[in-house]
Amino acid sequence: MSLVQAKGLEKHYGRDVVLERLNFSVEPGEFVTIVGASGCGKTTFLKMMLGTESITRGQLLVEDKPIPGEPGPDRGVVFQKYSVLPHLTVLGNTLIAEELSRSKLLGKLFGSRRRQAREAALERLTEVGLENALDKYPHELSGGMQQRLAIAQALMMRPRILLLDEPFGALDPGIRQDMHELVTRLWREQQLTIFMITHDIDEAFALGTRVWVFDKWRDDPHAPEAYGATITYDLDVERNREDAPSQAKQIEEDMHS
Repeated sequence: MSLVQAKGLEKHYGRDVVLERLNFSVEPGEFVTIVGASGCGKTTFLKMMLGTESITRGQLLVEDKPIPGEPGPDRGVVFQKYSVLPHLTVLGNTLIAEELSRSKLLGKLFGSRRRQAREAALERLTEVGLENALDKYPHELSGGMQQRLAIAQALMMRPRILLLDEPFGALDPGIRQDMHELVTRLWREQQLTIFMITHDIDEAFALGTRVWVFDKWRDDPHAPEAYGATITYDLDVERNREDAPSQAKQIEEDMHS
C-alpha cells in the first residue's frame, strides 16, 4: 500500500492557481527530491504535507486517510532557516518538542517522564553528531551544527515522513556534503520517507531515489494566474542512476528555456 497519495490535488489563493492536477503515489522509504523555478509552489506543497496549508481541491492521503489539517508527530520538518530557539541549549531545543507534545498546558515535563524525554533527546543528538555540544547555545554553533540540531528536533518524535525545505541552501559546499551523508544515513537507518525541496538539480539527483519537477504545463499570457504548476517530470533515479547526468542536464535546459 502507498504511504502518500495525491488525487487531483490543487491549491488556489482566490483566483490565483498555485498548484493544479497533482496526482502521485509514494511508497514507504522513497526519497523524493523536488526542483522547480522560484514561486512554482514547491514550499506550498510541503506546507500542505505538513498540514499548515489547506487543500483547495482533490485529495492528499497518508495511508488512505486524509492528511490532518495540522502538524503531527508523524511528519517532521526542517527549513533552510535554522528553526532553533536562541534562548535554549542544544539539549533544551531538542527536548522542547516532546515537552510541548506531552504537556500542552505547562510545556514542561517532570520526574520519570522528563528522564525518558532526556534519554530520547540524547539519542537523537548522538545520531546527528551533537552529543558533545549539549550545553551550547545556537549562537555558539556553526551553520552546519545548527542544521544538525534542526534535524534532531525534527526526528525527536520519530516521524515516518521527513519534510526538508532547501535545508542545505545556506551551507558551504564542504559542510553540505557532510549533511548529505548525514541525511542519507538517517533515511536508511530510520526507514524514513523524505520529501526534499532543493534549488540544486545535481543535489536532487545525488540524494533522491525519485526526482519531481514542478512547472506550469499550460499558460495563458492574458491570465497568468489562471493555471498552476504540476509535476512535469517524475523520474525514478534509483532504477536509472546511470542516466542521471543526462536527465539532470535536460531538466536544467527545460527550466531555463
